[in-house]
Formats: sequence, C-alpha cells, structure tokens
Amino acid sequence: MIEKFVPLNTVGVPLDRGNVDTDAIIPARYLKTLKRTGLGVGLFFAWRYDAGGAERPDFPLNRSSFRGGAVLVGGENFGCGSSREHAVWALMDFGFRAVIAPSFSDIFQSNCLKNGLLPVTLPAAEVRSLIDALLAAPGGKVEVDLPAQTVRGPNGDVHRFAIDPFAKKCLLEGLDEIGLTLASAAEIDRYERERKKKTPWLFLDLAG
Repeated sequence: MIEKFVPLNTVGVPLDRGNVDTDAIIPARYLKTLKRTGLGVGLFFAWRYDAGGAERPDFPLNRSSFRGGAVLVGGENFGCGSSREHAVWALMDFGFRAVIAPSFSDIFQSNCLKNGLLPVTLPAAEVRSLIDALLAAPGGKVEVDLPAQTVRGPNGDVHRFAIDPFAKKCLLEGLDEIGLTLASAAEIDRYERERKKKTPWLFLDLAG
C-alpha cells in the first residue's frame, strides 16, 4: 500500500533546469539500500552540497523560503537517465508529493505512479510561468488538486492536467500493485476453491 494522495496547498520549489537525470536526483552510491527511507539526504547531492559537504546557499532546496515545500517544479525531460526507482524514493523521503514539468522520462513517470508521487505534465509555457512566479516571490504556494486535475499557481492561475484514470484511482485510494492484488483476495480465493474442485489432480502433493 502507498499513502493516499490528498490535495496539496504547499510551498512550490522551483528547479529551473532541464534534462534532470536520475543520477543527479540520487547518486549511484545511494543505490545499495532497498529501504525507501533515509535517501532524502542524498537528493540532488552534487547540487546541494559543496566539496566540503556544506549546503550551497543558492540551491533552492537549501533556501529557507522553500523549506518544507511538497511540490517541485522542474524543466523538460525530468527524470531521464537510468531507471533507478531510488530517485522517486529520494524525492518522497525529502517530502515531495508532486513534481510538475513539461515532460518526464517514461520509466521515471511509471516509478512515480507506483510509489505515490504525482507527476504532473503541463505545457512548457505554463511551467515557465510557475517557475518565474516562484523565483520572483520565494515561498509562494502551489495547489495541486488531483480529483479536479488542476494546479493553481501562486498568482492564482489555474492549469488543468491529464492523467490516466486508473493511475488516478490508485493514487487517490493508496493502491500499489500489491494493494491491487489484495483488493481482489476474495475473488482469488473463490477461483482457487472452484479450480481445486474441477481439477483436483493439479493440487496433489506429489512430494508427500
């Protein structure tokens, strides 16, 4: 199961860069773990920290006005590169629940939906206006309403986005692939009982 997606009204964090690949999102040295927690510290590591490990004050995630934001607004082709699922885990562990961009890598977008992170695709001009507004007034709020499929920027502009109905249902109900299977547990049990009656020889314990 994943956390149910609820409407967001949160600080928007602008990342005014295109072609942000998964290695930039989370370096390879963090891929040793299979845990989904503790990865936030490595998010955008090369951009967030200097050679001595100190935070770079000009990077958006390190600016006090953007702290606590749960919506990241980035450039085109976000999440390109390798298919590492850790990139999504790192974004979520840091606190992001949605990423807005003009386009996403297909695999990254799929990983987002499987883990409960909402990828919102908007036209490049609309994303540009969001980034410009957030840079002009750091700390501005962005609203993301999945049921209505709308994004409201800090200037009050409303942008509609499309999403696959099945993916939307899973996000709203907090269902991952395991959760979807468990939701059909009664039907699966019924099928297995009937199958055993019709073809009992398939269920013989030959090792006994």
